[in-house]
Amino acid sequence: MTSESHPTERVLLGTWPTPLEPMPRLGRALGLGADDLWIKRDDLAGLGGGGNKVRKLEWTCGAARAEGATVLVTTGAPQSNHARLTAAAGARLGLDVVLVLAGTPGSSSSGNLALDGLFGATVVWAGDVGDRELSAAAQDVVGRLRLEGAVPALIPFGGSNVSGARGYEECGRELLVQAPDLSAVVVAVGSGGTMAGLVASLGETRVIGVHCGAVTDPGGTVAKLATGLLGRDCPADSLRIRLDQVGEGYGSLTRAALAALTMTARTEGIVLDPVYTGRAMAGLVAAVEEGVIVPGRRTVFLHSGGMAGLFGHQATIASLEAALTPSA
Repeated sequence: MTSESHPTERVLLGTWPTPLEPMPRLGRALGLGADDLWIKRDDLAGLGGGGNKVRKLEWTCGAARAEGATVLVTTGAPQSNHARLTAAAGARLGLDVVLVLAGTPGSSSSGNLALDGLFGATVVWAGDVGDRELSAAAQDVVGRLRLEGAVPALIPFGGSNVSGARGYEECGRELLVQAPDLSAVVVAVGSGGTMAGLVASLGETRVIGVHCGAVTDPGGTVAKLATGLLGRDCPADSLRIRLDQVGEGYGSLTRAALAALTMTARTEGIVLDPVYTGRAMAGLVAAVEEGVIVPGRRTVFLHSGGMAGLFGHQATIASLEAALTPSA
């Protein structure tokens, strides 16, 4: 069983619409007008610490429940926001959750991993594996659960299939009501469903994705999902995806991301994370510097959440603690 079989099913898990708030001090710091830069607060979606995966899980969990699932199975890294919110969704819906995570016990101190346990999820460690091996490990877990008499539903990596991406197609329509003069939306690209959904409702030219290193082919991944939503071809070369913010790889801390999350916190009191939203904001800063984002037009930064992951990211914590101002 997969969560794609009943794409019209949905369960309510979040608090909608999420706020759209101005960021005048950050906008001015970047050389934009005071009314040019806004933030879509999907970090305030409600369930399990919030974040963009809530919108996707409303559709994938709805399909799973329609099929009679008793347990949700999904994959990710130890710091996975998707895994955390799948665990929270299972708790809300009364379903067991098994998380198949890359790594070994004790290899991570992620804030998300702690919340996985708080929500009652079971973790199966797959070892130091790549995407294919992780997917195979999840299929093995699904097979074992069936033999034990459970009805498992496999939620895709990042919640990103066509069904899950419908959540961000809806978010795009929500944005058009809140900001009819919207010029551009900047969003982190992880497993691709968030950008794909926004493209489906806002068009290719208004969505700027920032690749975070979670997939090897971000353009192809987003294009395939957007094509499924639109019912027409959405070629990868029609998408606006920045590839310059990955640094040494997914999970690493880049100077640009640290600078971006620090600036956002100190101008607006808003916390980003180093893996996704910090990189996305760094991409926004670079786009302003290059003249891609210009004054006089409304730009929205989609805050896809992830703050819990910051607290287990040792390089970021060390850098922020080192920046503390000592008392006199």
